[in-house]
Amino acid sequence: MNHFSPDWQSATFKSGDHELRGILFKPQGDGPFPVLIWNHGSEKGPGFRHDGRPSQFDSVASIFVPAGYVVFAPIRRGHGYSQGQYIVDIVEQTRKAKGAEAARRLVVQLLETEQLDDQLAGLAYAKQLAFVDTNRMAVAGWSYGGIETLFGAERNVGYKAAISISPAALSWDDNPILQKRLIQSVQRITIPVLLIQPPKDASLQPSRVLGAEAKRLSKPFTVKVYPDIGPEEEKGHCFGGVMHVWADDAKAFLAAHMN
Repeated sequence: MNHFSPDWQSATFKSGDHELRGILFKPQGDGPFPVLIWNHGSEKGPGFRHDGRPSQFDSVASIFVPAGYVVFAPIRRGHGYSQGQYIVDIVEQTRKAKGAEAARRLVVQLLETEQLDDQLAGLAYAKQLAFVDTNRMAVAGWSYGGIETLFGAERNVGYKAAISISPAALSWDDNPILQKRLIQSVQRITIPVLLIQPPKDASLQPSRVLGAEAKRLSKPFTVKVYPDIGPEEEKGHCFGGVMHVWADDAKAFLAAHMN
């Protein structure tokens, strides 16, 4: 396992009326460097240990910064120290007030509007950094962030490649509206996508269904469900938060498509 611990700094940027935070990592030197935008999941405090250090983000950076990438992780509204209401709270309030169907519709609406806006605001922040090569930009993320990765990839905002990890695995079986929207996303995406899942994810239907649609349309998708070997804690949703299982595949994928 890679124990490299890159330096990081906090960033502040705007998305609409909201002031958001982000975590920025860069290689040594002046650049310009390719940039990876990392989308966290639905967790309220993404990536932070109790001492405030960004552990999820640090782990992601430990893969990509030594490979020469700037990593920027925008923290979407309502998460961490970013302004706004937490998406899980909004959806749960709607579930209680209006029922499950309304909640299903709302989560899709929020993910494809304001949550996506926050990702794209983070991308805009990263693009104005002097050491970022705006011709070599990629997007990645897990769980809700895997969904956001696909939604970002379909928008033709300059990403050259996308890595989606466990997208919608926790909510797939319960939300056919989200299933339909993600199929539409595959239909719209034109850039290369690596879609990966661990063997014991909450649902493997995202890989099966989205992979089949991509194959039907001859989309540049690489879909992989990892074999049921290795440590048990790495087999669950988002590989249990462990990064090194898929690191080599991710770096090879970006190297093949970013230049």
